[in-house]
Amino acid sequence: MTERKKKKAASPMRAKGKTKPGTHRPVLEREVLEKLSPCPGETAADCTLGYGGHARKIMERLGEDGLLFGFDIDSQELEKTKMRLSSVKCRFWGINRNFRFIKETLSEAEISGFDLILADLGVSSMQVDNPKRGISYKADGPLDMRMDTRLELTGEKILREYPEEKLSEIFDKYSDEPDHKQIASLIAGQRKAFPLTNVNELIDLVLNAKGYSRNTWQKQNKKNPFGSSHPAARVFQALRIEVNDELGALSDLLKAAPDLLNPGGRIGIISFHQGEDRLVKQALRKGLDEGIYSSISKKAALPAPKEITQNPRSSSAKFRWAVRSK
Repeated sequence: MTERKKKKAASPMRAKGKTKPGTHRPVLEREVLEKLSPCPGETAADCTLGYGGHARKIMERLGEDGLLFGFDIDSQELEKTKMRLSSVKCRFWGINRNFRFIKETLSEAEISGFDLILADLGVSSMQVDNPKRGISYKADGPLDMRMDTRLELTGEKILREYPEEKLSEIFDKYSDEPDHKQIASLIAGQRKAFPLTNVNELIDLVLNAKGYSRNTWQKQNKKNPFGSSHPAARVFQALRIEVNDELGALSDLLKAAPDLLNPGGRIGIISFHQGEDRLVKQALRKGLDEGIYSSISKKAALPAPKEITQNPRSSSAKFRWAVRSK
């Protein structure tokens, strides 16, 4: 295939707003750089390194005398991203641990604090697109859902062992699933015969709870010119959040942030669902009221229509920021 043909073959995917499997587009990039304002020589932390999209732009502004700590719980992806960032003239420290341990890392590194902290709470496209993770409903695979394979809890274990009431609670709390009771009841009944172990089995159960078969759902979805959210999307989201204790990790970061930031330091959080955004909004507001932060975002920054068209996964993103008092 010639170079010209290669370019033509790649264009339809970008035109449809799809992300190439195995890659990741940084969300709200302009807003992040504007509000966190990385400067030469500063020390920064990217709490969710992923593909390194945000990290690269921040490192380019930090320059040779700057330092960026990149946290990623996926050791394989961390090594790949280290290679991607190796050409940037900025010091880099890749850390294979959850960002909830950022305070311990600060102590181990023997530095006074960070000038800026960024956490993009969206799931990395590399992990979403990997069927072995079972994070997405788009491809069959085991119901693992761990972003850090060192964890013991999996999606399959939750579906097999959690009481019906607990299942209903996490579906409601973590994803506002309207049919949480019906879905939890079906899971509790189904596992008496045989446990749910793969993505397609869970999808079929959720469709059943909502009165659909695969065929009836597909027919209804085709009638919507813009497509509809998959009926199982909320259940998968809730299970992923529970497996990885995502809200617990976020709470730990928000509590530690005032002690991590240098005077005048900036923190920014990109969230993707109401539970996350609520925690961020409350923590930043409390910090402002107590004088910990000198300013915070009055409202969340949202992606522009053009960004959503190019990257549909950004559609639910909300960015909030704060500045540490001097």
